[in-house]
Formats: sequence, structure tokens, C-alpha cells
Amino acid sequence: MASLAFPSMAKKATLSDGTLYGYVAHPSSRAGGITSLLLHGYPSSCYDWRHQIKRLSAAGYGVIAPDLLGYGDTDKPTDQTSYRLNSMSYHMAEILDIENVERCVALGHDWGCGLLSRLVTYIPDRLVGIVPTSVGYIQPGMDWDIDVFNAHTEDLFGYPTYGYWPWHNTDDAVGDCDEHPASVFTLIYAANPEDWKINLAPRGAAAQDRILAQGYRGPMNWYKAAMRGVNRIDEAEVPEADRRCHLPTLLIVGEKDYVTKADVNIAVTKRWAHDLRVENFDSGYWVQLERPDELHRVLEDFALELTSRLSS
Repeated sequence: MASLAFPSMAKKATLSDGTLYGYVAHPSSRAGGITSLLLHGYPSSCYDWRHQIKRLSAAGYGVIAPDLLGYGDTDKPTDQTSYRLNSMSYHMAEILDIENVERCVALGHDWGCGLLSRLVTYIPDRLVGIVPTSVGYIQPGMDWDIDVFNAHTEDLFGYPTYGYWPWHNTDDAVGDCDEHPASVFTLIYAANPEDWKINLAPRGAAAQDRILAQGYRGPMNWYKAAMRGVNRIDEAEVPEADRRCHLPTLLIVGEKDYVTKADVNIAVTKRWAHDLRVENFDSGYWVQLERPDELHRVLEDFALELTSRLSS
């Protein structure tokens, strides 16, 4: 959470619709330095980006890392319709406005990539490039059947890669996770990436206790909103030409990621993102935690490339 991870950089802002966001912000201190917008996933907070926040800010780059809706220092509405990717995209635009950042490079991990993909759809003029991490670009209007997807991946890989999604969509999931937070945390942040094949260890357990002190209802609503069609009406109105990503895209994948699968994400992102570069790391799902030094070198190289493009 923002106030835990970097108290000296932590801020709070109430947006125009009344939603309170907690976030970390550090202004750029170098000429032409690009600001990075870091979007975390489930079941996390901006704390998952702590290595990147330290390294990017130390190198003079601007950083904005919000606790996304349902997490940390940010509001946690119980209504699933509050988790529309459309409205959350404009929340990010408001935070950029508050921090006087006209355009940024946006990075996402896990569900942060779902929101990242909709920033491309709804506020592309605020972006200079994107970095989806562990999950590729997700085109709007994709109304897919989770049971069919799991059956397909079980045929391909020997196990259903998203086998946990239907359970996340149940009303029992929140209570089960709230009753056994240590078990959930140990499973999700598994020391051995192969554990996810069977069970889908812990890092920073004390911090995680504070991050999820208010329970899993908000985090689970990201899954429920996706599976219950909350975004369907918004995305049905997106023109076909706007379903593609025309921004410079750096896709980060982990060779030992046994859930989202590097090859699958590369193939899907290639179909929808035309200006694509791929970096495949010797890591599991949590690339930003497992390979922070290597990732920083790649991110800084991408930032320099974007700066060069903007100045040419």
C-alpha cells in the first residue's frame, strides 16, 4: 500500500466522482524523463512495484503507482459495477492531471494489464507506450467462455491454466480467503513457480497483512466484474479500429510462468499490438519481484527509446 511502501512519497486524492485513491508519486528530475504509471494486480497493491519505484525514481524518472480500486489506501466499493474498466481508466487520467503529467508510459501486471489495455482504448492520448507484464494486451469486447478456455489449455498443457477463475466468481471465495489469508498469500506468492500447476513462499508477510487487512471482497470484484459482463456495454461501443494497440509496446513474460504462459501472451499480443517488442525472462509470474535488476535495465532502455522517438 502507498503509505506503507513509500511514506515520504505517499499521497491521497479524492477524484471528481468522490472515489478516494492512495498512491505513490515522484516527479521526474531529468530532462526529458518519462513518468511511469505502475498498475498492480491481484491480490496486491503498489507495494508489488517497490523495486521499480526505487530504481526508476533514483534514476530520475517520474513514478506514479496507485493502489487500485479495492486495495490498500484506496476505496473498496462492494458493488461490482464500480469496477468498470472504463471508469477506472478515467480515474487514472485524473491522477495524471493532479500530478501534472500530460503523458506517461504505463506498466501493468496481472489485472493491472486489464486496466492498462483499457487505458489504450479510452485515454490513448495520455500514453507514450505500454509495458504489459505477465499478461499480454487484452482487446476490448473479448467475451470469452472460461470453461471452454480451461478445457483448451488442459488439452494443450495438461492442466487448466485459469482453473481458479470460476471459484473466484463465487460468493464463497471472499469468505474463504478472508478466513485463511496466510494460506492464500503463500499460494499466490509461491517460491516454486511449478506449484501453480497443481495448487494455484511468501515474501513480506507482515506487509501483506496490512495490504489486505480489509479483506478480499474488493480484489475479488475485479474477477466478478469481468466474468459477469460489467464491461460488456462499454466495450461493445468501441470501434473496430480502436480495439488494436497502436502504441509502442514492450511485453514482459516469464519463461517459468505456468498460469498465464509466455507463448500464449506473445501470440495474442502480436495479433493486436503492431509496434511490439518482447522480453522473455527466466522467472515465474512475478517478474518485477523475481528479476528487479534485469527488468530495470529493460525498462530504462525502453524509456530511452521512447524519449528518442518523442524528440525525433
